[in-house]
Amino acid sequence: MDNTTKSFYELRNSKLGTELVKALKDRHFEAAYFDDISQAVEKVFSLIPKEHVISWGGSMTAKVMNLYDEAEKRGYKVINRDAAKTPEEKTDLMRQGLLCDTYLMGTNALSQDGQLVNIDAYGNRVAALCYGPKQVIIVTSIAKAAKTLDDAIQRARNIAAPLNTQRFPDNKTPCIVFGFCKDCKTYDSICAQIVITRLCRPAGRIKVIIIGQDLGF
Repeated sequence: MDNTTKSFYELRNSKLGTELVKALKDRHFEAAYFDDISQAVEKVFSLIPKEHVISWGGSMTAKVMNLYDEAEKRGYKVINRDAAKTPEEKTDLMRQGLLCDTYLMGTNALSQDGQLVNIDAYGNRVAALCYGPKQVIIVTSIAKAAKTLDDAIQRARNIAAPLNTQRFPDNKTPCIVFGFCKDCKTYDSICAQIVITRLCRPAGRIKVIIIGQDLGF
């Protein structure tokens, strides 16, 4: 990509990001847009009091941003499910995460009118989004924006879910074979819970940080 083309993308992303922030605020979310990942990281931690306990759901965007390691480096107490030595311990840590102070996660899609769409297998991530932690901070790439709510649902099911399923090669789902959703009912399906968040209640509890780069799924 040459510099001229890159600048066009940056301009387009900035304009779209501004509109997404406005749409989210109209639905009582806190929201901000950043072109730069490092600025987005600093914004995330500016929102988290030092005494907060932090946990998280699986998010490739958050991993690319190195948020999990950064939380530990900055001295926060964390509930780290990835440190579990057994499946039972991991489940217990995931349950503890539902009552943390700050929960970090991504979103599978967001519509241009400010609604979030998320798909989960076990529901721990969407459960925390809906209720439990004092605040939820969502980090998301602008590439996950879709024009309408229906488009956002289609993105979550046909792009995000199949890509996420590839992380679990032992799963036996049609989307691993075909690359898109076949509306399966297999036990390995990660599409057990589909949650649309159309408003933030209490106002400001969910904070959405949009990054003007193609990150995660």
